[in-house]
Amino acid sequence: SLVKLIADGSIQGFSARLKWPGYFNGAPNGLWYIEPERLRSYLNAFTAAGIQVHVHTNGDECTHVVLDAIEEALRAHPWSDHRHTLQHCQMASRSDFRRMRNMGVGVNLFTNHLYYWGDAHRSVTMGPERADRLDDCGGALAESVPLAIHSDAPVTALAPLFTAWCAVNRRSSSGVTLGGEAEKISVEQALYAITMGGAYSLKMDGEIGSLEVGKRADMAILADDPIEVGAEGLKDIGVVGTMVGGLVHLNKARA
Repeated sequence: SLVKLIADGSIQGFSARLKWPGYFNGAPNGLWYIEPERLRSYLNAFTAAGIQVHVHTNGDECTHVVLDAIEEALRAHPWSDHRHTLQHCQMASRSDFRRMRNMGVGVNLFTNHLYYWGDAHRSVTMGPERADRLDDCGGALAESVPLAIHSDAPVTALAPLFTAWCAVNRRSSSGVTLGGEAEKISVEQALYAITMGGAYSLKMDGEIGSLEVGKRADMAILADDPIEVGAEGLKDIGVVGTMVGGLVHLNKARA
């Protein structure tokens, strides 16, 4: 079983909880959708009951508070394979990722932020320095944190190859690259994140996420090899069809 908690709002909506110096344009700090005391109570109770928890965090203050709460819960109720996961987690720092690794916490980064809100984060909400570490997939993997990436559909469109493209290229809608090579991941790493990464975060990696004997025969049939196409063309690869339960369903417009 799995529970999702929504701890704060969104940075672009000025409802996420940020550490000092707060919002770049001086807007007041965001909201606690679940205040810290209740977060600690919930995470303690669910961990004690053996229930995996995914927590929506966006601002860095919220991420810090949630990690403190998970650490407290795991000290009281040790659990070697809990796979508690932070969702979105836009502003996580390398030190946050080290804490996640040490506690066995995973992260599911909303990499589409880089394209859709990267420019606004640079100029309005976070400023250029903090925006450069936005959705730092490279940092998560460098610290050996289990990584998945997502689109938060319907907030942005469900298109996993575009989400992978965002993680690989880190480009905003105006063409600005956020961060450097250390924050980027490879095409192979991005493909893993949208398949096995998601499966692992849901404790479904024994059923889905890769093509193996004994797993579900579910897959996408692509028009091109993502490895051969490479970083720039990743988002433009067409989907010829799908296989679900071993049955092929072709997209007749593309086949």
